[in-house]
Amino acid sequence: MEALFTRDYYLVWALALAGLLFFPVRHLLWVLYVRRASRTGTIDSLEQQRLKRRAAITSALLCFVFSVLYTGHLFEGTP
Repeated sequence: MEALFTRDYYLVWALALAGLLFFPVRHLLWVLYVRRASRTGTIDSLEQQRLKRRAAITSALLCFVFSVLYTGHLFEGTP
């Protein structure tokens, strides 16, 4: 069990952290996108789906980069 908490598995932990962060961050970004778009006018369901895909791509990249940097820093001192 201790082997899972070594530097060798930091990518596994990074993917797990990115997966856990993806859904809340995607929802947060989607709400921000929809609110900004609704200020300029009414938006339909097709526009909301486009904004949700945009939020998903942005959050996937953001969460992956953050989790790799965080786990890399977390496991830095581990032999």
